[in-house]
Amino acid sequence: MLPKGSLEEATLDLFAAADLAVVRGSNVDYRARIDDPRVEEVRILRPQEIPVYVAQGLFDIGITGRDWVEETGAEVVSLGELAYSKTSTNPIRLVLAVARESEVQSASDLATGAKVSTEYPELTRRWLEKHGVQAEVSLSYGATEAKVPEIADAVVEITETGRALRAAGLRIVDTVLVSRTELVANPEAAADGTKRHAMEQLLTLLLGALEARGRVLLKLNVEHSKLSDVVGLLPALKAPTVSELSGGGGYALETVVEKSKVNVLIPALKDSGATDIIELPISKIVH
Repeated sequence: MLPKGSLEEATLDLFAAADLAVVRGSNVDYRARIDDPRVEEVRILRPQEIPVYVAQGLFDIGITGRDWVEETGAEVVSLGELAYSKTSTNPIRLVLAVARESEVQSASDLATGAKVSTEYPELTRRWLEKHGVQAEVSLSYGATEAKVPEIADAVVEITETGRALRAAGLRIVDTVLVSRTELVANPEAAADGTKRHAMEQLLTLLLGALEARGRVLLKLNVEHSKLSDVVGLLPALKAPTVSELSGGGGYALETVVEKSKVNVLIPALKDSGATDIIELPISKIVH
């Protein structure tokens, strides 16, 4: 199961990069397929539904956020985190926010009976109870940040940067949960050796595609006398690969670097004596 909505495009891009391209008749189809023998069926649904359907065994695996796993209380197995979101690689935060001028500085400052609006009512109730707060929690169907102060005293809302909350005149006072996107599995399916192996292979492809994002492969040559100077400039995942050139004329080097740094790195390498510098894209990095 794949998430529809804000994560949809980013998820489809990730699967394409992992050579697991999702094929469907149109961008509004809820049914799709992946041309891979390990995948029988693909369904695209709202991420808040995915943990429930996976827990019920309707599907073996799905991609959703930790926030929805916690909200639904679904019993699923997390196979691993996938560090991506609709805009960045950062996790989202589920936060408690109040009006900028409010005297509330933390959850414990909320008055008994305070009205809290959120799209995560069950998670919010449990979290407030844990902090000894007796509040009136109501379900929000969207535009949650607009409900303070006329409708609610506080909101529990997701954010990556806090920018939208600040723009709405709100101030974050507590973090309820830090959530990343996860690949989750039905417990019985995950306990099946054959299925678990297939799940882990798919996860390897997805993680490899994520690891390669923003990185490139640099290949270059350097003569013996300048090797140490050039190697000193090269960042690497572990260490650059160094091979002696045929005929003993020097060395060939390979290393993986961040794409954002090559505009500075390549001229510096040339200045230090590197030649025949080639920059190549990377599709996956699998450790």
